[in-house]
Amino acid sequence: MKINAMIIKRLLFLLCAITIYQSACYAQITLPKVFGDNMVLQRNIKIPVWGNATPGALVIAELGSVRTTAIADKNGKWKLRFPKFEAGGPYTLKVYQSEKRDSQVELRNILIGDVWVASGQSNMEWQVQQAQDAKKEIAKAIFPHIRFLFVEHDKKLTPQADISGTWKVCDTTNVKQFSAVAYYFAHKIHIDQNIPIGIVQTTWGGTPVESWTSREMLLSSPVTRSRALANDTLTPQHFIKDSLNEIGFWDIVYHVKNNIDQVVTASGYDDSHWPTVEIPRLIKDFGIGDYVGMMWMRKTITLPESFAGKDLTLNLGHPEMNYSLYFNGKEICKTVWNANPKQSYTIPAGMVQNGKNTISIRIAMLWGGGGLNPPAENIYISDGASTVSLAGKWLYKKDLEPTIPKVNYSHYYPIVLYNAMVHPLIPYGIKGFIWYQGEANDSAAYNYRKIFPLMITDWRQRWGQGNLPFLYVQLANYKKVQPEPSESEWAELREAQTMTLSQPNTGMVCTIDIGDAGNIHPSNKQEVGRRLALSAEKLVYNQNCIASGPLYKGYQKDGNKIRIRFTNPNSGLSTRGGKVVTGFAIAGNDKQFYWAKATIVGKEVVVYSEKVTDPEAVRYAWADNPECNLTNSEGLPVVPFRTDSWKGITQK
Repeated sequence: MKINAMIIKRLLFLLCAITIYQSACYAQITLPKVFGDNMVLQRNIKIPVWGNATPGALVIAELGSVRTTAIADKNGKWKLRFPKFEAGGPYTLKVYQSEKRDSQVELRNILIGDVWVASGQSNMEWQVQQAQDAKKEIAKAIFPHIRFLFVEHDKKLTPQADISGTWKVCDTTNVKQFSAVAYYFAHKIHIDQNIPIGIVQTTWGGTPVESWTSREMLLSSPVTRSRALANDTLTPQHFIKDSLNEIGFWDIVYHVKNNIDQVVTASGYDDSHWPTVEIPRLIKDFGIGDYVGMMWMRKTITLPESFAGKDLTLNLGHPEMNYSLYFNGKEICKTVWNANPKQSYTIPAGMVQNGKNTISIRIAMLWGGGGLNPPAENIYISDGASTVSLAGKWLYKKDLEPTIPKVNYSHYYPIVLYNAMVHPLIPYGIKGFIWYQGEANDSAAYNYRKIFPLMITDWRQRWGQGNLPFLYVQLANYKKVQPEPSESEWAELREAQTMTLSQPNTGMVCTIDIGDAGNIHPSNKQEVGRRLALSAEKLVYNQNCIASGPLYKGYQKDGNKIRIRFTNPNSGLSTRGGKVVTGFAIAGNDKQFYWAKATIVGKEVVVYSEKVTDPEAVRYAWADNPECNLTNSEGLPVVPFRTDSWKGITQK
């Protein structure tokens, strides 16, 4: 009996082991997160679906009443394609192993329509709730046939198989966090074409185009090869170090260290050893070279007797970086960013002293920027009846707080966003791409001529759907208006974007008229989305519409004048408000540009200046923030251009 009992025990143990082994070998069927409830699948193509299952298993998928199958390979990977569907729905997608419906996945409320990938940096990421007329737009955003998949931020050193993110139906709750540009684009296409629209939003602010491009493609170009190879030395430990440095960076920016605010803001503090600077002025004009850190500034003013007993208004004009403001040692505001629409503050009457009063500012000097922007008349303190200017001499002191650590932002590295936020989406069926990026490449604008088309080619080849439509937004006007013609990184970046129109099936939206001098994130995303949709309707949906302002075509010298010709001039040339043409500069062989007079003559513009008797070159809207007003009859702006090919400031 003892032997039989032992045999039975061993048999039971063996049976349990076999059962556990079989369970381990039998994989649950899974789909990547690009598939989910409420998704939109691309119409009129063979719809790809893929995932993981038990190696060698028969995978069966049903979309509505249509059924198709695949066999999982030795690694458990499988892919199948449904036949073409027309726009419509809702459908349910069921995926399971074998006829027994083992390990079934079921996704509901699926629509068939057009799917667009929306990508780029912060201007594409900018949310509906952050943009113009947010409250009104959100209240009416009930469009159940518009769906968004928001791909969460991620960065990886190798290509990934999956993302984090879920599909969401457009309603007044979800729309708040959608990309404003992508939402307004989707809304117009949805209404005009009467089809469901899906947006796959994969965006990350402050990122260069190289981050979104694959290693293999970057290695293929001498412009990017060295940077791609340098990435091979990175490890996950670099990401950890970068993250810790970034935490330390922002901790110093947002939190005063060493209680220094309690010392240097006091009215009686001895600042006689502090250097002086004329304000308004930016850090680059302080005469102290490059500086990154928190700077303290102080100014003592004598207020007139009429200010006594009154609440006062203090206006700082337009500080360029984040700051905190103190009045007679009392904190008035803390860590306000330059994008804040309000830069004026109430000083309660109880804080105001007779005679001398002290204003202190703690201001960040970051990324080459910082300080107080002109004009001087916007920096003042007032009782409503009279005003005291705060422009003029201020005292300043750096290094009163710990040094801000140098930060390498991990999402800036080449390839890492492609690996984590693009590669896992492929080969999800799509209609095309919309893109808004370029600000992070401004200092290397000349190379953008090569790198941007490289990325477009990369994505198209990997999706394997041919030359998918690629629509993109040209940089808007931004920064200080320059009084005289000058060189500009942003103008050169716009030129590189215009040159990318030589790539097949591309469309560019010009936004040179709807930017904001003081905000790199202009709020009018409705018009950006509308113009992108116009481009799509002409290029993709074959609508008879005017989708772009005129493009420069060529020029002809005519004595002391230059005549400019344009492509697509049939819509006519005009100016906003019917005013005199602005935005042109002209130069001779000396390459010295002067503002020029310009006249619309039929479908051409004649440009000249009394200062240039033998002109050689004309530039239009060639500045960070040009004052230009030439449009077509639809109000769409003429695209910035130059007739010369003289070496720019970003060409090495």
